[in-house]
Amino acid sequence: MIVRGERSDAKGRDFMNDAGPTAGRAAIVAAPVDFFARFTGSDQFQRVFQEGMGLVEDTANYLDGQGRKDARRLDRHGAIAYATESMRLTTRLMQMASWLLLQRAVSQGEVGVEAARSDRHRINLADIGAGAPLKGGEQLPAELMALVERSLRLLQRIETFDQMISERRDLTAVAAQNPVASHLTRLHNEFRPPAPDEPAV
Repeated sequence: MIVRGERSDAKGRDFMNDAGPTAGRAAIVAAPVDFFARFTGSDQFQRVFQEGMGLVEDTANYLDGQGRKDARRLDRHGAIAYATESMRLTTRLMQMASWLLLQRAVSQGEVGVEAARSDRHRINLADIGAGAPLKGGEQLPAELMALVERSLRLLQRIETFDQMISERRDLTAVAAQNPVASHLTRLHNEFRPPAPDEPAV
């Protein structure tokens, strides 16, 4: 005769091991790559990716063309501000483009999830914001400042994506350590409300 507590315990063990321990660990390991594949295939990511690559091209065209002419009209302070703001802009774009390309490479299996987290692939989005006001900044060409504003809006969206990915990565790491947490992670992902720019995955 099986008492109620034993039956409940047996059901609990069946629930936790329904796919076997090896299959369960494999599913947890595969989860980040599967998420990246769905994330980078989403409309939201594709729009941000195209916008980022387009902004890189627009900035290069301006700085190599009309920007040179605009810079010649500036006084000394304006010229220094132009050089500084141009450097900020290109650095910001390089970091954002690197981030976008890295996420796509992970989803396509060209870069492993752990490799993407290593120092070699780490991309710092925290230090590429607007920066302090510049002396002579009032002289900066409108077209340059329009590119700067576009880059800052894009940075905000990428930072939202990056936070979402970090949260998913942390949940997956916890699930890999704790089989109970893996089920909680699934529930969390199923029922939590999406972020404003988060793709439906």
